[in-house]
Amino acid sequence: MNEENESVCLNRSVTEMFRFSSLEDIDVTADGSPVLRFLICLVYSVVCAAGLMGNLLVIFFFRVKQERKKSTVNFFVLSLAVTDLQFVLTLPFWAVDTALDFSWPFGNAMCKIILSITVMNMYASVFFLTAMSVTRYWFVTSAVKTRTLQKSSSAKWICAVIWTLATLATLPTSIFSTVGNVTGEKLCLLKFPGGQYWLAVYHIQKILVGFVLPIFIVSFSYLMLLRFVRNRTMKTMRNRKRRSSVTQSITIVVLCFFLCWMPNHAITLWSVLVKMNAANWDKTYYIVHTYVFPLTICLAHTNSCLNPIIYCLMRKEFRNKLGGLIHRG
Repeated sequence: MNEENESVCLNRSVTEMFRFSSLEDIDVTADGSPVLRFLICLVYSVVCAAGLMGNLLVIFFFRVKQERKKSTVNFFVLSLAVTDLQFVLTLPFWAVDTALDFSWPFGNAMCKIILSITVMNMYASVFFLTAMSVTRYWFVTSAVKTRTLQKSSSAKWICAVIWTLATLATLPTSIFSTVGNVTGEKLCLLKFPGGQYWLAVYHIQKILVGFVLPIFIVSFSYLMLLRFVRNRTMKTMRNRKRRSSVTQSITIVVLCFFLCWMPNHAITLWSVLVKMNAANWDKTYYIVHTYVFPLTICLAHTNSCLNPIIYCLMRKEFRNKLGGLIHRG
């Protein structure tokens, strides 16, 4: 979310940070668009409501209804739902921040807490998606390794490692997030001692650790799985259909993650190149970063409500349970 605040900083102090002598040189208004802010608040509200309902349903089915078939993948689905639930609970704070033209009203401590929770759950979410794809590969290709992975203790250890890695990746956010005064407004943002250089390094870490490396691992896992399926024949048609259905659902989750986050990371990479003077800052960059970039953040945040919806609607046992719950209601 600090990227939105960075965009506001561009609007309010563009003459100090970049090469134009005045805002008239770029023929773009410096104030944030009220229509854009309203749209962002609306998206946050919808994502928050859908994310709360979807993730709570997943948690309800797994924990309260005690899913009959317990597996490592199901454990990761539950962990992903908890992760996304924590994330959507931060959206009301960002909605208020956006409605106030990115002026943070909750104080410095809440800035650190909310920004850290947002970033940490972003990392944890993609790490769980990565773990799910690798686990699915081992589940299909090796019955022996499946039994090892199916042990609850193994899944819990993997979960602990994922949260540890997510916490370590979030440390720069926790340390350097603060409420800063920009042209008289209090903004929740990242303030590194080295200025733009370390902010660029921070964004490179986010792109590599939170997107490029996980997508590479996930793609490799599914390519290997596809190769295995093509080279071997499943024992029965029923098993083949079931495994194909489960693999398809996870693949769609990963594709949704890629499509939701790719535009955001692409513009972030462009921003990194500008900060490191590897690309010029011009009118096109200003317009994209000011008006398109906040929308890519909204698109990325929708991923937190898509995951449970996909799992609830694509898996037959979830559809049956959901239908039964609706009929009883």
